[in-house]
Amino acid sequence: MDNSSILILNVDDNDGARYVKTRILQSAGFRVIEAANGTDALELARREIPALVLLDVKLPDISGIEVCRRIKADVATCTVLVLQTSAALIGRDDKIRGLDGGADNYLAAPIEADELIANVNALLRLQRTQMDLRNSEERFRQLTENIEDVFWMFNISDRRLLYASPAYERLFGRPLAQLQQAPDDWLAAVHAEDRQLVQSGWHNFLQQGHYEQEYRLGQDGAVRWVRDRGFLVRDDQQQPYRIARISSDISQRKNMEALLRQADEHKDDFLATLAHELRNPLSPIRNAVTLMNTVPAEQTEVHQHARDVIVRQVGHLTHLVDDLLDVARISQGKLTLRHEDIELHTVVEPALETVKALVESRGHTLTVDLPPQPVWLHGDPVRLAQIIGNLLHNAAKFTDPGGRIALSATLPQPDRIRIAVADNGIGITSYNLARIFNMFTQGASTQDRMHDGLGIGLSLVSRLAEMHGGSVQAYSDGIGHGSTFVLEFPLRQPVAATPAAAAAPAMAPAAPGALRLLLVDDNADSVSVMAELLTLMGHEVATAHNAEDALALARARQPDTILLDLGLPGTDGYTLARMLRAEPAFAHTRLIAHTGYGSEQDRERSRQAGFDYHLVKPANFDDLERALQSEQ
Repeated sequence: MDNSSILILNVDDNDGARYVKTRILQSAGFRVIEAANGTDALELARREIPALVLLDVKLPDISGIEVCRRIKADVATCTVLVLQTSAALIGRDDKIRGLDGGADNYLAAPIEADELIANVNALLRLQRTQMDLRNSEERFRQLTENIEDVFWMFNISDRRLLYASPAYERLFGRPLAQLQQAPDDWLAAVHAEDRQLVQSGWHNFLQQGHYEQEYRLGQDGAVRWVRDRGFLVRDDQQQPYRIARISSDISQRKNMEALLRQADEHKDDFLATLAHELRNPLSPIRNAVTLMNTVPAEQTEVHQHARDVIVRQVGHLTHLVDDLLDVARISQGKLTLRHEDIELHTVVEPALETVKALVESRGHTLTVDLPPQPVWLHGDPVRLAQIIGNLLHNAAKFTDPGGRIALSATLPQPDRIRIAVADNGIGITSYNLARIFNMFTQGASTQDRMHDGLGIGLSLVSRLAEMHGGSVQAYSDGIGHGSTFVLEFPLRQPVAATPAAAAAPAMAPAAPGALRLLLVDDNADSVSVMAELLTLMGHEVATAHNAEDALALARARQPDTILLDLGLPGTDGYTLARMLRAEPAFAHTRLIAHTGYGSEQDRERSRQAGFDYHLVKPANFDDLERALQSEQ
C-alpha cells in the first residue's frame, strides 16, 4: 500500500522528540499530524481517524495510558492502532501496564529510525489483515443473511451449533433462538415419515464422510421439500475442525418433476389412445374396401353397406383430427369465435343431429325439454352446437345400451340460461369428478366397452364455455348412478328481424353445370379418386402432381377452376397460386385450396396468395360443390 495514504497522529509534549519522530515518519512517506497533549490527541483522533497513533506515555494533562484506553473504548476510534512510547517508563511493569491499557505495542526511547518504521509497518500489516478478516466476515454475514438457503456451521467435536442463517425460520418454521438452545430442534420440523432416515444420515455424517439428503418438512397439509448437504471445513493444516451445511428449498423443483412425470404419463396415455382410436376406423375402412373388391358389383346392398361404413369412419377420423386442432388453437390462443345473435333451437338442433346416429345405434331414449318461448344467445353458433353435441356424445358413449339421456334448458335468471345433459349411465367416481375436464382424462368403460375418443371432448367443452362467458359443472353420485353436466351462459336480446327479411324465401340451390377442372395434388390416390368422382358428376377433369405440370396443363386447357394442394413438393401451392395469378389468363380463374392445413393463419396465407376458397381435407363433397358452383 502507498504510505502517502496512511495518516499517523504523533503525540508528544517534548517538541524536539515530537519533531524527530515526525521527520522519521514523513521520510518513510507517511502523512503525519501532531498533538502536544492528551486532550488534543483525543480530539484529533475522533476527527481525523488516523491509522495509527504514536503516543508518548508522559503527557502534561492526561497520561498516555489513559489516552490509549479512551481511544480503544470509543466506538469511532477503537480500530485505530496505538504505538506507546516512553523514555522514562521503560521497565517490565511499565510495558505490561501500557499493553494492558490497550496499546498494540510498547517501545522504549530512544528509538532508532529503522526500528520505529519497522514497528509501524508491522502494526499496519496486522491491521490490514484484521480489516480483511472483518470485511470477509461481514461479506459472509451479508451473504448468508440474504440468501434463501439456510447456512449452518457446527463444531466438529460435539456438533455444537455455531451459526445458522435467518433463512432457517422461513424454511423450517421454527424459532432460531430455540435452535441455538437445542441444536437438534430442526428435526422436529422434518416430516414424521422422513425423520428417522434424516436423523440417522446426519448423525453418521463423520463416519460416512459425506451428507446429502432430500426430505420433507411439515405434515401432509403443507409439505415442503428440502435438499440438505454437509461438508467438512479444514484449517490451514488441512485438519477438519468445522461442519458446514446448506439446506435448500426444492419444493418448486419437486412440483415440476411431479408435473413432468404426470405430463409424461399423459403423453404415453394419449399416444396409446390416439393409436387405438386411429386404428379403430382404419380397420373397418380397410375391411369395407376389401369387401367391395371381393363381392360382385351386382350385390348392391353389400356395396352400399361398405360405402356407408367408409363414410361413417372417415367422419369419425375427421372428428378426432378436428378435436386435436381445436385443442391446439385454444392452447395457443389462436381460436377465434364468430359471435352473433342466435336462437337456442338453431344451436340445439345441429347438436342433436350429430349424436342422432349414435343414440339410435345404442337404443337410447333421448328426451329434449326446451323453453316454449324464443331464447336468444350471443356467441359462435358452430362452437355452441359443438359444446352441446360433445356433452350429448359423452352421455351416449358412457351409458349402456337402452339407457336414458335428457337434454333440458331452463332460465334461472332473466339474463342467464342453464342447459343440462343428464344420463343414467355408468356415473363418475369422486376422483374423476375433480379432474373430468382435464386434458386426456378418460372415465370408466360401459359394459359393452363402448369407449372411444381421446379424452379431450370435455376439456374442449370447458374451454369453449369459458370463451363464451359461461361455465360447465359435472355432478354424479358415483359409479352406477349416472351423471349430469350443467352449462350456464349469459343471454342477450337480439335485434328484431325486419318483416321483409323474415318473409324472404330460401333460395333454391343452383343446378350444377359442367366445368373444366384441374386437380393438383402429389398424393396420387387422393387426386385420382377425386377426379373420378368429379368426372361422374359431369365435369371435365385433368390432374397434375407438381407445380411444373400444373402450369403446363393450365396454360394448355384453360380450366374454369383449379383445386390446389398446398403441400406440393418443390414449389408449394401458395407459390403456384401467385404464379397463376401473375398471368392475365388466370387472373379470374377460380382457385380452391384443398389441404390438410386448416388454421386461421393457413387460411389467411391462402387468401393472400390469391385463393378464392380454402377447403380442409377431407372436404365434404357438398362443400366442394358449393365452392365449385357459387358466385365469386
